Amino acid sequence: MDIVTSAPTRTRSGARLGGAAGRALALGGGVALLALALTGCGSTDVDGAPVERKSFALEGKTLTIDAENGVVDLVPADVEQVEVERQFDGWTVFGSGPDAVWRMEDDTLTLRVKCEGIANCDSRHRVKVPRGVAVTAASDNGTVTATGFAGALDLSSDNGEIKVRDASGALKLKSDNGEVRAERISGPSVIARADNGEIRLGFAAVPDLVDTVSDNGSITIDLPRGQKYKVDASADNGDVSVDVPRGDDSAHVVKAYSDNGEVTVRSAN
Repeated sequence: MDIVTSAPTRTRSGARLGGAAGRALALGGGVALLALALTGCGSTDVDGAPVERKSFALEGKTLTIDAENGVVDLVPADVEQVEVERQFDGWTVFGSGPDAVWRMEDDTLTLRVKCEGIANCDSRHRVKVPRGVAVTAASDNGTVTATGFAGALDLSSDNGEIKVRDASGALKLKSDNGEVRAERISGPSVIARADNGEIRLGFAAVPDLVDTVSDNGSITIDLPRGQKYKVDASADNGDVSVDVPRGDDSAHVVKAYSDNGEVTVRSAN
């Protein structure tokens, strides 16, 4: 959008309107035009956007995902290639976009949507992964979810939640700014980190190792009954509650540390 300004206004005596008054007039006109341009802009509607589909060949047994600006939903499936469904939406003022990218190079799947200028862009990608493939996924700005995986998962987000359900492989979960939540875990180990968010883990089978650290958020770990655990739980600023059978010689190790938040280790209902 071009901003058009009029010629300088003159008084009857021929003096030019300038200085602070002129700058205020120009600024006021620019603000008015900007407000007019933004009228009707607001949130995005990803769920109402068209669905696009594409398949990508995978050469190895590990899929790496590099995502930005949106939700990434991961599911294992009986497929030979990585199958992706995407929806994206956005608006821009004095810029460009939304520009969406999906490509596979060296078993790294890049999923991005970008807007430049005064803008708001969002996306959702649903990724079907061949069974037996390990997944490493990182998002610069968005939630990562994974459901039903038997293989190893390494999931992280710079600004978004990590959500895992019904996983039976080893887990590494990390969020710089968001909750880390995993439910019905039956894998051997979970390593979870949250810089600014709570960690909530629920186990369906006895784990060998649970290692959790939160810089600013509570930690809650629900463990199966009928087993002793070697527990190391502490908090610099928060209450600590351990309500599971404990044994220093147990092979099932649970570590939970919060810099600022409660720590709860308990038997699952």
